[in-house]
Parts: sequence; C-alpha cells; structure tokens
Amino acid sequence: MPKAKKTVYTNVIKRLFDIILSLIAIIILSPILITVSIIEMIVHGRPILFAQERPGKDCKVFKIYKFRSMTNETDETGQLLPEEQRLTKFGKIIRKLSIDELPELFCILTGKMSIIGPRPLLVKYLPLYSERHMHRHDVRPGLACYSLKPMKTWTWNDQFENDIWYIENCSFLVDLKMMFVVAKQALHGSESRANDLRGEFDGQNLYQGSNL
Repeated sequence: MPKAKKTVYTNVIKRLFDIILSLIAIIILSPILITVSIIEMIVHGRPILFAQERPGKDCKVFKIYKFRSMTNETDETGQLLPEEQRLTKFGKIIRKLSIDELPELFCILTGKMSIIGPRPLLVKYLPLYSERHMHRHDVRPGLACYSLKPMKTWTWNDQFENDIWYIENCSFLVDLKMMFVVAKQALHGSESRANDLRGEFDGQNLYQGSNL
C-alpha cells in the first residue's frame, strides 16, 4: 500500500513555506481579490464566494472557498440548471486563469490546505475510492497536484495515481517544479480548466476524463 513520505521537509518546512507564501500572495494579490469581489457582486450577485465541504488530511472535513463561476439560475421546478448553462463568460475567464481559486489561499494560511497537494474533491466520493486511492488523503490537500509528465488526457485514474505518486515522492524539488507549472497555468491560462465540466466520479468511471 502507498505510504506518505516522511522527512524534515514534509513534516516541518513544507508547512512553514505554506504560511509564508500564502501570506505574501494574499498581500500582493489583494487588489485582484478586491476587484474580482466587486465584479462577482455585479455578475453573479450574492454570495460572491462558493463554499463547500471537502475532505482534508485524514479525511477531516473542512470548508473550501472559491470565487463563483456560475449563476444560481433554476428551472421552473426550482432545480439548478445544468452547469454548462450557468457557467458565465466571466466565470470562464477566472477559471481559465485560476483566479477563482484565490480564496483558497486563506485555507492554506489556516492549515486546512497546502499550496501543492492532491485536490480536495467531494465528500461523497470518500466511500467510492479504492483502498489504494484513499491514501491521497494522507497529506493536506492542495491548490494543485499537476503531473510532471506530459499527458494527453486526464482521467480520474490518472489524477488519483498522480496523487499517490506525489505523496510517495514529495520533496522541495517536486513542490518547486509543480509551483512553476501552477504559475505557468495562471499566466497563460488553461482552456481545459475553463471548460471542464467532467462528470462526477461514481467509482466506476476511473477512465473517464478530459483532454488536456
């Protein structure tokens, strides 16, 4: 079974970096946070943040916060419209540039998340993971956990196996490489992320994914 790597870096230094870098990022990006908040109010209305419970380290549930990328429009029965109908142009832009993820910096600062780590997914997925993939919760979840190998697709299995590789190989160098990928995605944008409406994980669709 997978085993999370335990070193001075993973046990101490990584958390110190998370605190320092997230605090610096919040200060530097505060004008963007304020500006996006105002536009959110105009385009999507209240609330400006999307909050949802997600499993963190050791499956402890916490609330994750993002800028909203969709409206709350409903049909005649009061049910939310499909995501592709509620995703706005502004929502696509902030998704493409990963701006919608910026409120998660506060989750990092408070210790619920890390800058680099497996993405925190839905709580309802917990009983659906295999015993192997359940180990993705052995570390703090992160803003991103990109594959360092070129990939044409990104299936659920690809994502989970990459998460397992990360927890077994976490190091300062690995985190640094992934941070460069995060920065590149933010600067150049990600069309796949902007339009990612991948279906939910149901335990059977491990090889369902999207093109990169």
